[in-house]
Amino acid sequence: MARDAAMTTAEQRWAQFFTYGPHALLALSAAVGASIADEIMTTGEMYAAGALVLVTLGLQMWWGSTAGPGLPQPSARAEVYYALRTALAFALTWLNPFFAIHAAIGYFDVAALVRARFVRPALLFVAVTMAGSQSGGLPPGSPTQWLAFGVLFAVNAGLSTVFSRISDKEAEHALEKAATIAALERALDENAALHAQLVVQAREAGVADERRRLAAEIHDTLAQGLTGIIAQLQAVTAAGDPAVAQVHLDRAQALARHSLGEARRSVQNLAPVALEHDTLPEALKQTVASWAERTGVDARFTVTGTEEPLHDELAATLLRIAEEALANTAKHAAAGRAGVTLSYMGDEVTLDIRDDGRGFEPSAVQGRTAEGGFGLNGMRARAARIAGEVAVETAPGEGTAISARVPLVRHDC
Repeated sequence: MARDAAMTTAEQRWAQFFTYGPHALLALSAAVGASIADEIMTTGEMYAAGALVLVTLGLQMWWGSTAGPGLPQPSARAEVYYALRTALAFALTWLNPFFAIHAAIGYFDVAALVRARFVRPALLFVAVTMAGSQSGGLPPGSPTQWLAFGVLFAVNAGLSTVFSRISDKEAEHALEKAATIAALERALDENAALHAQLVVQAREAGVADERRRLAAEIHDTLAQGLTGIIAQLQAVTAAGDPAVAQVHLDRAQALARHSLGEARRSVQNLAPVALEHDTLPEALKQTVASWAERTGVDARFTVTGTEEPLHDELAATLLRIAEEALANTAKHAAAGRAGVTLSYMGDEVTLDIRDDGRGFEPSAVQGRTAEGGFGLNGMRARAARIAGEVAVETAPGEGTAISARVPLVRHDC
């Protein structure tokens, strides 16, 4: 940024020099030339020089009014201006050598006014004017002056070559700068298009993720709740004792209320109702006890390690995994006993759900999910969202052990 600002300032200064420099040098050369005009000029030459000064001033004022602000650019009109000004400077130097002060401007603005193929001839013409002035005036009046003119012309021609090379470098720099600007503009356009594409992809990914979240939450709340309600209603129809039937009806009603509340909270992306007022161990203890009461399976809950206040999302994920694992046990395992253990292990939390049911062959369910796609793979997806993992150990007739391991993130993080 600082370099760009410096370049801008330099360009502004050069633009000011190209605008006002010719006027200043013309005024200076006229003043110096007039101071010795009586010694080297006739009256006619003085009038001619005065007229040429006025013509040069008018030419320069015309150019200043048509060139516009900023650095000039080579063009046919600019070359006409440069040629006329240089010819006038030559004529003035012929009349009075001190007008070479004004002719020197041709060395500086040639690259800004003349196209590259005409730069060298233009500089050589300026060199003729400068050498004539330096050798004592034009035309040389003696062999010695001609010799001096030749030497000085060679020197000035060498200088013109240096100025020409500088001009070429400036032109190359201008082309490189234009190419760089064009490349930056293309890169900005590409970045803008890529940004727009990423925004669309992020929006689509967010929509898809929210759909998966809602689907999983509905499966964990409505689907499991409806399954429990159906089981309780079936128990009502099978019960011969009205008191027992009423117990099952009360359980069905409680399940319906609980499932409705969980569904509403899932839509609002809130934590499970069990965690609203209780810690994760307390919520898991109540969940296991309620599940054991509904299913008749002997289930125990255990906590090991030093309890830590867990981040809400981590606690909700572990609770949902426990609910899903217990639901699968109730539906498929035909277990007599089950155990749930929550272990605090330093920088990690582990949730283990075990049962002594019929088990299954892991390869038989590899690559597919149960019950609408939210079984074991659903648990793994939940754990993966918080950088955790779920492992399953089972075999036909040997029960099932599900272990969810997640990093310990405290509630205040």
